[in-house]
Amino acid sequence: MKAAFLIPLFLVSLISCNNRQCSVPVNVAQSGKQIADSSEMTNNFYDNTESYPLPVKELMIDGEIAEPGKVDFSALPLHSVIIKETLLDSAGGDRFVGSYRYDGYSLFDILDKKILRKENSAEFNPIIDLYVEIENDKDEKVVFSWGEIYYPNNLHRIIIASGVSRIVPSKTKELWPLPVTSRIIAGSDLVTERNISDPVRITVRSIRKSFQVIKGMSPMYSKEFRLFDGEKQLAAIAPETGGKEITFNTVFYGRGKGIHSTSPFTGLKLRDVIGKYYPESRVSLKTGLFCFAGTDGYRCAVSYSELFNRNDQQEFLLIRTADQEDGGLYRIFAAADFFSDRAIKSLSEIHLIK
Repeated sequence: MKAAFLIPLFLVSLISCNNRQCSVPVNVAQSGKQIADSSEMTNNFYDNTESYPLPVKELMIDGEIAEPGKVDFSALPLHSVIIKETLLDSAGGDRFVGSYRYDGYSLFDILDKKILRKENSAEFNPIIDLYVEIENDKDEKVVFSWGEIYYPNNLHRIIIASGVSRIVPSKTKELWPLPVTSRIIAGSDLVTERNISDPVRITVRSIRKSFQVIKGMSPMYSKEFRLFDGEKQLAAIAPETGGKEITFNTVFYGRGKGIHSTSPFTGLKLRDVIGKYYPESRVSLKTGLFCFAGTDGYRCAVSYSELFNRNDQQEFLLIRTADQEDGGLYRIFAAADFFSDRAIKSLSEIHLIK
């Protein structure tokens, strides 16, 4: 009997994993159950149980794009994300829900052919201040930055799930409860509050925060950066001392100019420096959005979860330069990004956007 399944199992691709979750391209039917590899004829741990379909509701896209309209799922490939789902509990801790493989359509592919029409392009043309809001039919909303969709080293980690299967422990055989509706899956989140059910609308937006843009500014320097919550200033961060620095070896490569350097970056975890000013909550995990801005007006969007709620340890670093160094005193390095475009120089302001 098992021989009948050799062809589809051969099509199962290699697994790309990180410490907490994995992205697994699989050959999954778009409807009905996937036959499980219950006899473990392959080394794939993630196809050992049946896959159950999750009905996907009609999904609309609008906002700062040329042609708003309905998503055509029939033209999109399927991707899979392996995830340990965990939610905040009432005591402020984490509550484990279950471990699953979700199959579905990536936000990368859904937005791929949508022509952008940025409303603030006259002031700031780069796309890195874009973000998307995703809403469901229960008036819940979550936010993703454009950077975490299109810039990561590991793509297709945010999907609209159309199928689910359990990842069952081999000894305990524990069966986690199965979802019954489609949902957003944020594959890089540690606490999975952004995994809301039945998404029905995606809205593309640019950050509504204006800064004076001075292209080619040199020398460029900011002796401190200020933290804001809405219009309220929370603190001014002057030269930081103490804290444990970490070093990331990297190939620093820009989307426009290509290779910049292969030198390592050493700095503090940004979340450790500013975390006390922006406490974690269910709301912040779902809809928190930051704007990082340099003294030249260059800025980018960063979601709260991609800064504070990662499962892959690919941190945003706060790099301190030498005093009066051009591009200093502080720079940002986004370790999860393939491109260097969100590496803000002369960081001057961080805004939590309301």
